[in-house]
Parts: sequence; structure tokens; C-alpha cells
Amino acid sequence: MDPCPFVRVTVGNLALKIPAAARPARSAVHPSSSPCFCLIQLNALPPQTAVVPYFPPESTHFPEANSLTHAASFHLSKSDLQKLTGKSSFFSTSNKPCLKISVYSGRRGATCGLSSGRLLGKISLPLDLTTAESRAVVFYNGWIDVGKATKCVAQLHWNVKAEPDPRFVFQFDGQPECSPQIFQIKGNIRQPVFTCKFSFRTADRNQRSRSLPSEHSNGARGWLSSFGSERERPGKERKGWSVTIHDLSGSPVAMASMVTPFVASPGSDRVSRSNPGCWLILRPGDGTWKPWGRLEAWRECGTADGLGYRFELIPDSAATAGIVLAESTLSCSKGGKFVIDLIGNSNSTPAQVNGRATPSSASASPVCSPRSSGDFGYGLWPYCMFRGFVMSGSVGGEGRRGRKTAPLVELSVQHVSCAEDAAAFVALSAVLDLSLDACRLFSHKLRKELRPLPDAPF
Repeated sequence: MDPCPFVRVTVGNLALKIPAAARPARSAVHPSSSPCFCLIQLNALPPQTAVVPYFPPESTHFPEANSLTHAASFHLSKSDLQKLTGKSSFFSTSNKPCLKISVYSGRRGATCGLSSGRLLGKISLPLDLTTAESRAVVFYNGWIDVGKATKCVAQLHWNVKAEPDPRFVFQFDGQPECSPQIFQIKGNIRQPVFTCKFSFRTADRNQRSRSLPSEHSNGARGWLSSFGSERERPGKERKGWSVTIHDLSGSPVAMASMVTPFVASPGSDRVSRSNPGCWLILRPGDGTWKPWGRLEAWRECGTADGLGYRFELIPDSAATAGIVLAESTLSCSKGGKFVIDLIGNSNSTPAQVNGRATPSSASASPVCSPRSSGDFGYGLWPYCMFRGFVMSGSVGGEGRRGRKTAPLVELSVQHVSCAEDAAAFVALSAVLDLSLDACRLFSHKLRKELRPLPDAPF
């Protein structure tokens, strides 16, 4: 498999120093008690927001302890680079890459359409990304003045760098429930590498079912039952969905099955966060199936109607607690991107990333830092396995415009050593897309491919 060239532009090590003469009035919020924030944008790409910690004016060096802090990331494909560098025939050469950052003091958010923060200043930094496909480039690392030169200016510390980030790109040739082929994409070349088989697990002898393929051994069934729930009951529920990824020889290389039904919460027609549905993703190993990851999904309520999800990696050892690698929200109407990026931190604003507060359909930002029920350091599992960008998967929305696009999966080359590695992430992307249908309001009818019976109540 040949990867596609990608470039990752990162901004980090943010800090702000404000001289005493330039500090806000007493009525304002001082940055030492309420951190400042900034808006970061690369040309026309969606802007990202990050908190800027305040440093005492007498500080001269950026502390080594904070040398790995992360604020924003921009992921650029080959076509993105051509557009930004003016090499595309559809864009003028005057459209050069330029990173812009606007620094604000005070609280984030808006009141009556106006930003509640006070603008301290703006910085523009031209970027030459022509060599970033082959080697890492640091464009700036240090302090820089913010604000007008005629006044007592603040100083911002930041690190801006670009580095190659090659990825494998996979495209479903249709929706997962239609059992499509899966192609690897490189430029204009589409090469089939997997097939996706959607099926229904048998619930009882009277149900017309597309049962699990014969390759689903007793080991797989045992794992599915152990991770399942006892709350399977008649009524408003969706259950028994399964996806198997095969290689071109027909051998199964990954499997995902709905182990906890998607059930409407009492008195409503939606799957709630307190009672989510759950998928178990398995990989072959030692002649049987082994659990690899668990995906929970639900329907968010309120004004921002979205698909909430939580993905947890399952360790090989039962004594080790699983770690949540991704937890966020996608727009149900427009869809969006599911992202696993272990450099991201919790300083990002949910409205600008695919965060829980405000669903976003066009986010390239990292998700929040992984959380776990155990105590793990950066050098322990799973960080020894997954670092930096891991994957992203597109999810179509419920609207007609959103459902036209089949899932697209991007995988970092450093996390794929065999076909089974790629297949597990492809299966994860497939079931996340299916979760949007599983969490569809029970007052709405599902498409025929997702209904095991002609007269199914859902």
C-alpha cells in the first residue's frame, strides 16, 4: 500500500506576557486570574481557538516543562498544498500560505453577536511549505511583540512548525449497510483492498436474518456475549447489526458487532447519553477473535442536536483499564469528522473543534486529551502504540446532502504495519457511520437495508 503525502502544521508552546502599563483596567478580568485566548487560522481553513496561559512580565525563558503543549493543528493533503502554494491552475500564485493569530484578553464567547474578549493584537506569519513534505521545518520558536508599536505591547511566545505526515486513504464505494467495496486512494488511482459485509445477528428462530458469516468463530461469539447487555427487550430498540471487513482473498481481517442495543430512553424516541448503544470491534489473532476497541454512541438532546460518541481502546491484559481515545459530538444533519489525535489537548474550544458543546461538520482540529479510568503516563500503554495523529473518518449526515458521501478514512502510516491494522480502523469508521442511523429518532423510519423484517417497528 502506497501512502498519500500530507503535511501537518502545528502551533504550540503558547504563553503571554503583559507589561504592567498595558494591563486591563480594574473592571476588566486580568489574564493572571482568567487566561487569555487566541484565534488561529491558516488561510481559508476553519479557525481554531486555544487558551493562552499568562506568564509574569519578568520571565525571560519558556519553561521546559511546557515545551510540549499543543494549541492547534492543520492537516494538509497534496491538493490542499497545491491550493495554498498557488501550484494549482485554479488558484492564483498570490494565495500564499499565511498563519494568522489574534490574541484576546478576557473571557471567550460572544454577547449579542459581539466578542466578549478584548483584542490585544494580531500576528501574521508567512509559511513556505514547499519542503515540509520531506522534512520538518520550524518557522518560529520564541517571543514576539503583540499590539501597536506606539504602546506598551504584550509579548506572545509560540512555536510554529510543519512536518510530513503521510497517510493511507480509504474510500467506501457506498454506504456500509450496502456491503460495498473499499478502495485505497492515491491521487487519481483507486485500488480495491477490502470488502465490507453488513449483516444481522440472529435474535430468534422466527426472525428473517442475515446471520453472521461462518468465519465468526465461537471465540467471537463469546466476546460479543461477554461485552453485551442484558437489556435486550422488545420495543423501541435497534440491535444485531454487524460489519465484517474482508481482504481481497475473502479472509476476514476485522469485525464489529452491536453488543448493546440502541434503545430509546423512557418517555422519548431517542437514545440517551445515560443509556448509549455499544459496538465491539475485534481483530483476528492466535486463531480466534480478540477485542480491540469499544464504541459507544447516543443522541444528544437540546438545541444542538448531535451524535455523541466515545471510543475506548481495549488492552490485551484484563488487568489494564481501557483508555478513551476519542469523545466528542458530530452534527446529525450535516455529519462531520471523527478524529483520533493524541497531541490535542483540552484547551481547544468545542465550537471550533468537533467537541461536545457545539457540533461541527468541518473540523480538522484534534480531539481532547485521552482520559482513562487508570493512571497512565505518556510512555505507557497505549501511548507507546499511538502518538500524534492516528486517524480520521468522515461521517455523512441525515440530510440528503450529507448522505451522498460515502465514508472516507485517513490513517497515519506509522500506525499501520499490516492489513489487519488498517481493517480495524476501517471497521471503526463504518460503525460510527452506522451509529448515526442507530441513533436516528425512533419516530423516523430506517432505510430498508437496516431493517431485518419488512414490518419491523423501527
